[in-house]
Amino acid sequence: MTRRAHVGAEIFDGDVLHDGKALLIDDGTVRGICSVSDLPEGYKVNEHDGGTLMPGFVDLQVNGGGGVMFNDETSLDGLSAIAEAHASTGTRALLPTLITDKADRTRLAVDAVEQAIAASVPGIIGLHLEGPHLSLERKGAHDPALIRKMETEDEDFLISAAARLPNLMVTVAPESVTIDQIARMAHAGVIVSLGHTDCRMDTAVAAFDAGARCVTHLFNAMSQIGNREPGLVGATLSAGGVFAGLVADDIHVHAETMRVALSAKKGPGEIFLVTDAMSTVGSRIAEFELNGRRVLRRDGRLTLEDGTLAGADLEMIRALRVVVGRVGVSKAQALRMATGAAAKCLRNPLCAGHLLGGPVSNVVHLHSDMARAEAL
Repeated sequence: MTRRAHVGAEIFDGDVLHDGKALLIDDGTVRGICSVSDLPEGYKVNEHDGGTLMPGFVDLQVNGGGGVMFNDETSLDGLSAIAEAHASTGTRALLPTLITDKADRTRLAVDAVEQAIAASVPGIIGLHLEGPHLSLERKGAHDPALIRKMETEDEDFLISAAARLPNLMVTVAPESVTIDQIARMAHAGVIVSLGHTDCRMDTAVAAFDAGARCVTHLFNAMSQIGNREPGLVGATLSAGGVFAGLVADDIHVHAETMRVALSAKKGPGEIFLVTDAMSTVGSRIAEFELNGRRVLRRDGRLTLEDGTLAGADLEMIRALRVVVGRVGVSKAQALRMATGAAAKCLRNPLCAGHLLGGPVSNVVHLHSDMARAEAL
């Protein structure tokens, strides 16, 4: 039996940032956090030169990585490549995300994620289906030819998929689904997220009351807050039980807008970080295709040829630097946004987002400059 006490670094447990503490690892499992002066006997001490020991990042919107798009490589091999690319950046739990596609591709996505979980592919904890039941008015980079209203067979399939997977998040627009469909999906365990919608606040509130509990990439591809109509943004900030993902690259959302939103968000629902990452993470590719359309990688942006943002050229560790350095949130809050807050949105977080009781493989060492996050 191997017992190790890691000292010399701050420890973030998913909720609280500890200083002057030791992280206790017993036979590959995180057993506890204690004062350095109260180390139990039998633990070999590992010294760290600063930084933070923390749970790996939790990313609930990952479209690709390692040169692979999930829409193109909707398979066990594709998921393994994507997960490996994000693991190299410190992410230890993710929802591979299928962007609006045909019904047969959606079925392949569910099958692939089920296979990946059965094969214990590190990091894969469920699936995010972003579309196709969205609003044409707020389609963003989604192919308008594939966007459609939800039919009975679609609802039945999603409810069945939720029974097969530990976590199934589905982004929908109230324009393309009914309140009853939202209620039935939520009751069956689907994590219903509103996004790509031009809905009014009263419609959003009705969807939240029916069981929708998340909002996809806050501010982007949705009705904005205004003086006479708060839209989905206003509804999200004022709804205490609702979580929201945020693409914090200072491109999708201005830093000052992020600061205002974080100050205004009513709890216990929280704003958490997502990357909305495409195949560019962990690769040097300059362009790729999405539903037959070119996506260009230029100056930290990913756009269609007409300039429409198409996902993000972003890693979670850079999102951390943005919210700390440009938005001005505390380090502890930023770490929570990248770990524990996202995990709270899941139906079955497993060990995602928290240290205690989890495997040592879930622990990363974030360097003091927040430029690298490596395995312990």
